[in-house]
Amino acid sequence: MGLLQLGKGFQLTLPAAIRRKLGLKEGDFVTAEVEGEAIVLRPKRLIRKGQEWFWTDAWQEAEREAEEDLRSGRVHKFKSADDAIKFLHQRASQLH
Repeated sequence: MGLLQLGKGFQLTLPAAIRRKLGLKEGDFVTAEVEGEAIVLRPKRLIRKGQEWFWTDAWQEAEREAEEDLRSGRVHKFKSADDAIKFLHQRASQLH
């Protein structure tokens, strides 16, 4: 907590300890709401148009799976795209 003073143009400066605790950087957004007699500020992460897909639950789950595969060494490296395609075809034929 901290005591804030309204500045010129009714601007507020958040104390450094609060900014650090919430990971706020200059240029970040916050929402402001009135709850009873209080003003409540909450960090708001904005997503660029066209990037919404990346932040879906399904995509984020797939990102976590991929990170785990990388950490566990469940990866394949190829010298060319053709080699990768051949590998995938061989893998697919093993599944049928």
